[in-house]
Amino acid sequence: MEKLGFDFPDEPRKTALYNVEEWYQKLLAERLKRPFEPIKRSNFGEYNMAVNYLTSVLEEAKAINKVAVFNIDHMAQIRFLGKDAAFLLDRVLPAKISEMRIGQCKYSLLLTEQGTVLDDLIIMRLAEDNFIIVINAGHDITDEEKNLIADADYIYKYKKEKEDVKVNDISDKLVKIDIQGPLSYKLVTKLFGNSVVKNRYKPEKNMGFFTFNEFDYEGHHYILSRTGYTNRWGWELYVPVKVAEEQFKRIVFEALELEGLAVGLGGRDENRISAGNFGLPLNGSEYDKNHTPTNCPLFKAAIDMTKEDFVGKKALDNDITSGIDKRMVLFITEGIVTGRGVYMGNRRIGSVTSSINSPNVSLEKRQYIGSERKNVLEEKGTAAIGLGWISINPFETDEEGKDILIKDGNPVRIRVEFYREDNDKNPKGKPILGYISGDGVNPATAPRPLKLIQNL
Repeated sequence: MEKLGFDFPDEPRKTALYNVEEWYQKLLAERLKRPFEPIKRSNFGEYNMAVNYLTSVLEEAKAINKVAVFNIDHMAQIRFLGKDAAFLLDRVLPAKISEMRIGQCKYSLLLTEQGTVLDDLIIMRLAEDNFIIVINAGHDITDEEKNLIADADYIYKYKKEKEDVKVNDISDKLVKIDIQGPLSYKLVTKLFGNSVVKNRYKPEKNMGFFTFNEFDYEGHHYILSRTGYTNRWGWELYVPVKVAEEQFKRIVFEALELEGLAVGLGGRDENRISAGNFGLPLNGSEYDKNHTPTNCPLFKAAIDMTKEDFVGKKALDNDITSGIDKRMVLFITEGIVTGRGVYMGNRRIGSVTSSINSPNVSLEKRQYIGSERKNVLEEKGTAAIGLGWISINPFETDEEGKDILIKDGNPVRIRVEFYREDNDKNPKGKPILGYISGDGVNPATAPRPLKLIQNL
């Protein structure tokens, strides 16, 4: 079969919203009365993406407390169609795809035979024989010289000869715009009507968590999912490419009226790490070809070990039976610690995979660091937050083997130090202070009932 993935591009690609982002930058300059500056951009997944707009990363990270809008058009949508599509996906992915209900979303991982992670993804079931898989940026490229294989090609190679499965990339037809935060209900319903956020099986109720709706608006077909892209209340809107610029303008206009912002990659990363006890892992950072996902916070959500088989199952079984104790944890630190070694006393216990400054860490949590830095101790100061892998479980466990995150009514926090290291992994220089946090930065609100925000 001819390969499904794209060739490696000669230069970073532009999203369908690239030009309208430039329009938004000019609009911000007018509204905020700031001098116009070019958008700060970076190559991400072979797309030329905004790191932040005229507003700073910290301003955009804070916008999640109102409403935040994300251009997620760098993520791709792959359709799997045919009577055997569910069987193929079930054979490869560690989630039970064949048991999905129409209108349901499911989070899962694409694993190697060694159990390490190629990608994390969302699956939507549109019909018995129709699935859309939403994949991360750059995972639509197949290039042998660069050792890249698109998710679609990787999955399709497990197809049996006579199975009825058709696979095609439909990303050129849809543009993904995510709308997150407590005022997201107000924004979405104002622009598209109340019916779009209702339960497809019980219209008198709101959508459930990890479901999606399809609806028509002004002659075009849309998909609206509720999967917690930032682990907070909100939606992921799949807009027909023909009207994407027009709809992005409508959405950001309304967001600005609600004191929200469009948010670039920097604020996106902060928003994903800062919600929930353990944040949300970033593919290519926490999830990679070097780590199995065993003991990561979303392991049970993404992987069903009761399945008879899937790609990578034997490796994960070996992890579990060997009693491997590694953990993915969340850090709160006095400064950026990306790539540093994590030390408890004189013992190296792991390394940091992501780290970013955050305006969303409370003063009490910043004070607990024990830092002398003024910016950390100011009432409206900042600390850094991050994720990483450590080789031992730092938490005590209960009788069921679950980590004890609250003890005597207080969150469990474990002090550690973060060192730069030489080529032999020996610590050097002065450490940055911080701790492993059992209660994260902010609560995760994504699964909470929508009735809590529908009247805001």
